[in-house]
Amino acid sequence: MAHINRRFIDRHWLVFIFRGALAFIFGLCALLYGNMENNRQLVFSCLCVYLLSMGIIDSAGALYNSTKKHGWVNSVVDASIDILAALVLIFLANNEFVFQLIVLSVYACLSGVVDVFHSFMSTSDPTDRFIRILVGICGCVMSFVILNTGDFNGTNTAFIRFFGAYTVVVGVTSMIYGVHNKAQITEDSVARKEAIKNSTKKRTASKKTK
Repeated sequence: MAHINRRFIDRHWLVFIFRGALAFIFGLCALLYGNMENNRQLVFSCLCVYLLSMGIIDSAGALYNSTKKHGWVNSVVDASIDILAALVLIFLANNEFVFQLIVLSVYACLSGVVDVFHSFMSTSDPTDRFIRILVGICGCVMSFVILNTGDFNGTNTAFIRFFGAYTVVVGVTSMIYGVHNKAQITEDSVARKEAIKNSTKKRTASKKTK
């Protein structure tokens, strides 16, 4: 594994674990309790908290990566999308159903496109790339589904469950992503130690023959 170039993914695998856990918990709650008929404002308040939390996690990742001079742009982009969506919902939506629906649809689509873009820019590992492309395509598809699920009259609120399903996918794939890259780090560390050990043995053997 030591030959794999990990400019971005391996060094902040824990960020993906936190993001994944948060997305999975929110998505599960949205799937189970996403009926906004009588509690729409509460649900969207939770949604804004979720987006802001994701933005904070990505911002922490960007701050860490800026000290290492790698991968920080990716984290900044992710954080900007999350925080911008949350701020738009908080300050501009004014509890308007249609506006909220469109914001969520645009958010899912934009996040999906960015994930696909990151898959080619951030990693050379085929498993990592497949995971990010998968969640990216899911975001684009769910964007279309969310937009077409709402009836724009505020009576059909099933779209929040579809958004919840999307965040569950994001959560599961992010956690798999993080665990996979943690395993890569461990394998790479073992490989490096073995290489050093073998190099030491060769030098020792060479000295003995002399």
